[in-house]
Amino acid sequence: MLFSGLPAYRQCTLRLAVSAAILIGVIASGALNPLQAQEVLRLPIATDFDSFDPDNAFEMDGLSAINNVYEGLVEYVPGSAEIRGLLATDWTISEDGLTYTFNLVQGATFHDGTPFNAEAVVTSFQRRKDSDLILSYFLWNMEKIEAVDDDTVAITLGMPQPSFLDSLASPWSPKVISPAALTEHAGTDNAASWLDTNAVGTGPFTLASFDRGQGYSLERFDGYYGKPSFFDTVELPLMPEVSQQVLSLQAQETDAVPANYPWAQLAALRPGLEITSAPSTSLIIGFVKPESPLTDPDIRAAFLTAVNPGNWVADAYGAYGHTAKSLYPTIMLDPKTPLEFPTDTAAAEATVAAKGPITLTIGISTEEANSLTRVTDLMVAELAGIGINATVTILPSGAAFGLKDNPNGPDLYIGKLTPDALHPENQAAIFFTEKAPINFYGRALPEADALVNEAGTLTDIAARNALYEQASQLYVDNGLFIPFVEVDDVVVHPEGLIDLELRAAYAPGNIDYGSVRWAD
Repeated sequence: MLFSGLPAYRQCTLRLAVSAAILIGVIASGALNPLQAQEVLRLPIATDFDSFDPDNAFEMDGLSAINNVYEGLVEYVPGSAEIRGLLATDWTISEDGLTYTFNLVQGATFHDGTPFNAEAVVTSFQRRKDSDLILSYFLWNMEKIEAVDDDTVAITLGMPQPSFLDSLASPWSPKVISPAALTEHAGTDNAASWLDTNAVGTGPFTLASFDRGQGYSLERFDGYYGKPSFFDTVELPLMPEVSQQVLSLQAQETDAVPANYPWAQLAALRPGLEITSAPSTSLIIGFVKPESPLTDPDIRAAFLTAVNPGNWVADAYGAYGHTAKSLYPTIMLDPKTPLEFPTDTAAAEATVAAKGPITLTIGISTEEANSLTRVTDLMVAELAGIGINATVTILPSGAAFGLKDNPNGPDLYIGKLTPDALHPENQAAIFFTEKAPINFYGRALPEADALVNEAGTLTDIAARNALYEQASQLYVDNGLFIPFVEVDDVVVHPEGLIDLELRAAYAPGNIDYGSVRWAD
């Protein structure tokens, strides 16, 4: 039967590239040749693109779009921290840890027909390194890059950096851009203006339309050197509200709610919908203000007793939330000795009675209000049970980055955070060390920072992880940071949509357009 392999509710979305007259003629003749059909994947995005430039875009919702148009040398295997080749087939590392030599795939071309080769890699990496672009820091340690021959690239670092391959596997990693396009559209800003809204990569899709404020579309690149994608077209309509995305999915106007589907509704989805979930790096962490009552060890112990995630995580996230084991996502580092929250409620009540009255303010950002309001409401209720009066304040967009200089900031700022990559250095150096860019209150603990710095030099994973775990425990024991909950990546979609290939290092909901398909 025609299209019998597709779910019934999806058959109506096929756009047949043949007229009814031709179809009737084919059937009448008895020669039922395969029909050409254009299959469209429709995925809403919640936030607009600032830029499509892979060196200058810190996109979250649109990360899959950039990573399906452009490719880097390596990538993470879906669902794990393992690294595999992409534009590189394999690589070697010199004994001193300074030189990485990559053997490149052969037969790849850019969307404009330019052949892919080692010089293209050199050009793109030098652009990222030398230009004043947002993501240039990924190559802070690259001292030299050279084309050994057409199919081989060597990168020399200034100092050993065991996390370097993870940086190259990150979804924000350096991508390879057509050198012809970079030359033709160089302008005065190294093609940055042109690449904001245009793209020429080697990926399985091309950028077909860019309509800022409305949506975007990609088309399958028929010259792709790898496995062809199932879908001809990917449409990315802009839908800021999750409620709008849910209604659109239920009306079969789109094919998924990629992230933030209301957690309370996951247990009772409408018939025909299902869930794909996977471990992620999304970790809900509290940042303690230096002058907060939580800097008192006794009050902090009472607080931790009340907000023990084991008491409320199921109410907030159902089966998709898990009490944090440390300051690192488990897929990155599974600690030998997981963090334990205190459980003596009577002692907590006695502490509050002796030291009270205690009032606390808990802050979350307006960007995360949809996903964290339920969490903070549950915390407030638990704290009231031991006599702590807590209130929640929602900070304006971007205000969290000014908390270090804000004496009126909340006692505890809570964020759902994701690192750039899956090496523990990408967690500690981004969020916890003294000068980490997202250490919101700028807290410092030199003995823990020293452990992080030492761990970052080690290639022995067991020894490395032991130091990172020790540092995590010190940060928590000294009241700088509090890990609460790990949250799975959850995508709601019609039954039969498979091979979403969710990757932990990505922001939640970033489906791999090149692998996703309808089941046979």
